[in-house]
Amino acid sequence: MTKTIEFFRVLYNFMKSAPTLIFFKPPSNDDKTSLGLMFQDTAARYPKKSAIIFEGTELNWAEFNALTNQFAHGLAQQGVQRGDTVAVVIENRIELLCSIVALAKLGAVAGLINTGLTDRPLAHCINTIESKKCLVGEELQASIAGVKAELGLVDEDYLWVGDKAAGGKVPSWAMDFSATLPQMPTDNLPQTLEICASEVAQYIFTSGTTGLPKPVIIPHRKIMSAQPPFAKVGFQAKQSDRMYVCLPLYHTTGLMLGVGSCFNTGASMFLRRRFSASNFWPEVQQHQTTLFIYVGELCRYLAMQPPCPEEKNNPMRSMLGNGLRPDVWGDFRNRFAVNRICEIYGASESNVTFLNILNKDDTIGTSSADLLLVQYDVDADEIVTDSEGKLIEVPLGEAGLLLGKIDDRYKFDGYKSKKASDEKVLADVIESGDRWFNTGDLVRQIDVGFAMGLPHFQFVDRVGDTFRWRSENVSTNEVGEILNACDQVEISNVYGVEVPGAEGRAGMAAITLLAGVEFDAQAFSEYAERELPSFARPVFVRIEEEQDTTGTFKLVKGALKKEAYHLDQIDQPVYVRKPKSSQYELLDPDFYQQILAKSAGF
Repeated sequence: MTKTIEFFRVLYNFMKSAPTLIFFKPPSNDDKTSLGLMFQDTAARYPKKSAIIFEGTELNWAEFNALTNQFAHGLAQQGVQRGDTVAVVIENRIELLCSIVALAKLGAVAGLINTGLTDRPLAHCINTIESKKCLVGEELQASIAGVKAELGLVDEDYLWVGDKAAGGKVPSWAMDFSATLPQMPTDNLPQTLEICASEVAQYIFTSGTTGLPKPVIIPHRKIMSAQPPFAKVGFQAKQSDRMYVCLPLYHTTGLMLGVGSCFNTGASMFLRRRFSASNFWPEVQQHQTTLFIYVGELCRYLAMQPPCPEEKNNPMRSMLGNGLRPDVWGDFRNRFAVNRICEIYGASESNVTFLNILNKDDTIGTSSADLLLVQYDVDADEIVTDSEGKLIEVPLGEAGLLLGKIDDRYKFDGYKSKKASDEKVLADVIESGDRWFNTGDLVRQIDVGFAMGLPHFQFVDRVGDTFRWRSENVSTNEVGEILNACDQVEISNVYGVEVPGAEGRAGMAAITLLAGVEFDAQAFSEYAERELPSFARPVFVRIEEEQDTTGTFKLVKGALKKEAYHLDQIDQPVYVRKPKSSQYELLDPDFYQQILAKSAGF
C-alpha cells in the first residue's frame, strides 16, 4: 500500500512539473526581457501585497519598486549608463536588492562583491570588472577605505549607502548617495523596456583554481531562464508564499534562485543579514515563512540545535538548495517535517543544472542537458584517457567527472576572462566540433526507485584545486599564494580534508618554512587573520621539511589529503585552529579524538 501511495505521489508531482519543464522556452538573445522588467511587472501585478520584511521594515511590491526606481534615477544622475559596471559592496539588506535591480533597470552591470573580502582580494575584484562606480554600504566602508589607494576611482565615484543599524557618518572620501534618494522620481524608467536578454546583468565571483576570484558573466537570459524551473518546478512557489532568505546575496543560490523566485512569482521574502541557527525557527513562526533557500551547512547547523518549541508544527513546506548531505537529510526531514526538499546542482558559470523535481531523498535530481561522466584520477588530478587519447565513460553507479554539452539551449557564457573561459571547455570529445563544459565535480548516477525513467544523480566531490567550506568555494592556489607571502613560509601546499560531521572540507596547509626559521604560531595566526577571509583560513597546518612535486613541478597533494591531520599517520607537527579561536595551537591527542567523535564543534 505504501509503495502505491508513493507511486501516485511521484506521478502527481511529475505531472505538475512536466508542463513547465517541457514547454518552457528560454529567451533568445534579442528578446526584450530582463531582471528589471520581471521585477516591475511583478510589482504591477501585486502592488499592495507584502514584498519584503527586513529588520522591522516591511515594504509592499509597489513601495519596493518605487524605492528601486529612486535608486535607478539616482544612479543615472551620477552618470551610470547602459553597459557600465558598478561594484556593489553592501551586506544583505533592502538597499542591496534595490541597488542590484536598479542597475538592471538601467542596463548597467552589478558587480557583486563578497562582503567578507578585504585587502588584495577585495581590490582585485573591484578592479578586474572595471568598475565605473562603487556602491559602498556604510557597514563595509572600512573595508573599502583599506583598499582605496589600489582602486582606479576618485572620491565622487564612491556612492555611500547608509545603514540604520550602523549609525555612522559619511566618510570624507564618499558621496552621500542615500541623501539624494528622497528627491528622486519613483516612476519606472523607459529604458528598462529596451534591455535585451543577451546583455550582462551581473558579475558574480567564483573561486578560481589558478589564483584570485574570477567574475562569472551572468546575462539577463540566464536569470530569466532559471526562474520557471526553480520557482515553479523546484520550490513550487506561489504568490501567497513567503521565503526565508539568509544566504549571502552576492552568490547565485541566494540571489538568483531564492530572491529570483520571489521576483518571478510574487512571493514575499523575509530577509536576514546572515544566518542564525537559534533564531531560525522562532522567525519562521513569527513571519510564517513557507519556503527556504538553503545550503547544506545551514541544515546541519539546524539539525545540531537542541529542540525548540517553534520547530513543531512549523509552516515550512518547501526548500531548495544544494549541499545537503545524505547523513543529515533524513534526520532533517523527519525532525522538521519539511515535505519538499528540492536539492539542486549547478554553478554560477555552469551550463548544466540538476533539479530534484520528484522530491527523492539523497539526490541532486535529474537534468535535461546532455551529460557525460568520465573517468578521473583524483590523486594525479587529471582526466583518464584510453590508448587513443579518448575520454572513458564510467560504468553505471561509479563516480565520474561531470561534463555538460554546450549547445544553443545550454550555452556557456563563461568568465570575463576569455582565457579562464577557454580552460573550462573540452572540444572534440565525442565528435569533431563538439564542446563540453568541465564542471570540475565528481558525480554518480544512482537508483532512486520509481522515477518516470528519469536518471538521477548524486554529487560526490570536487576535484582539482577548489573545495567547499562554510558554504564558500575555496581556491587552494589563492590561499597558497597568500600564505607564501608570509615571512615565515618558503612554500605552502593547500588542500581540503574531511572533518567528521562537518559539511564540505576544511582547509589544511602543509608549509615548508624558510631556512633557519622556527614556526611562530602567534605570528602565523595574526597573518592568516589579517590576510584571509574567515572561510579561507586553514583549519589545520602541517609543518613539512620539503614538498613533493611532479616532473612538471606541480605540488603533489594526494598523500597529504589521505594523511590529513591524522596523528597516527604523520610524524610532523600539526597545528589546529579550533572553532571560535583565532589562534593556531598544537593538535594534541585529546582534541584529535574529539574531532573523530564529531564533538570538536566544527
